Amino acid sequence: MDCVEQIKQGSECKYDCLLFDLDDTLYPLSSGLAVEVATNIQEYMSTKLGIEESKVPELCFSLYKSYGTTMAGLKAIGYEFDVDDFHRFVHGRLSYDTKLKPDHVLRSLILSLPIRKIIFTNADKAHAEKVLDRLGLEGCFETIICFETLNPTDTKKDTKKGVDEDSAKLGPTSTGVVDITKCAAGPNGDIELPKAPVIVCKPLEKAYEQVFEMANINPEKTFFFDDSIRNLQTGKRMGLHTVWVGSSQRIDGVDYTLESIHNMKEALPELWDAYKIAQNHEYSEQVGVETPVKA
Repeated sequence: MDCVEQIKQGSECKYDCLLFDLDDTLYPLSSGLAVEVATNIQEYMSTKLGIEESKVPELCFSLYKSYGTTMAGLKAIGYEFDVDDFHRFVHGRLSYDTKLKPDHVLRSLILSLPIRKIIFTNADKAHAEKVLDRLGLEGCFETIICFETLNPTDTKKDTKKGVDEDSAKLGPTSTGVVDITKCAAGPNGDIELPKAPVIVCKPLEKAYEQVFEMANINPEKTFFFDDSIRNLQTGKRMGLHTVWVGSSQRIDGVDYTLESIHNMKEALPELWDAYKIAQNHEYSEQVGVETPVKA
């Protein structure tokens, strides 16, 4: 039974929450903001952590692929740094004003549906708030679940400085940094890649479990919008209804695809149809009560 039929029969609606990723989901990848983020991350790795510049691009990608975010990967393999400093360096210098602009269409679309809307991002709170403010989406979401929410007791206390020059050399060092290029990607690998990340983030199942508990979310009644197929596949395993934003390709772990977030209403018309019917029923009931009967 779809949501429309449930409302017709007076039962509870099938869906009651929309869970949104932030970057490259609420605004397009073509904005160019992601390129600036990647550039800043790589610059931080070379200038702040002392990693050899020629090795940075490959290491950055490998850590992202293995741990969900490059920062989570750097922490996992032993680099010491302050996470607030990392966020300030990576996000504090972004061209928000030139890369993003108010999206009045998206704001109207989101506000047109009286259902819970929540942001679920790996980014820090300051960045999330700046993006939403620049897009004109402030006040559209019930809450923002971000890096600080998922990592309330992070490792800031013992990560006040970057590694020294020796720490950027290949292989484990006295500071505990692991060379990911020598880690066991197969049977011949001579170093085991640390499995337990220090930081909780998508696509780790633990991140989704925390979100469900914090926001009192029933995944079976929630749509999850993200541009990352890995995040969506984890979400699908966790019971969410998944929507891949920025693609028209259907693959395992994806229930719906949207080339743009603006296509949300066309892809999921049952949400708007159901609430429209609910409003009509409510109006009809009010009319029935208020209209006097003339004898």
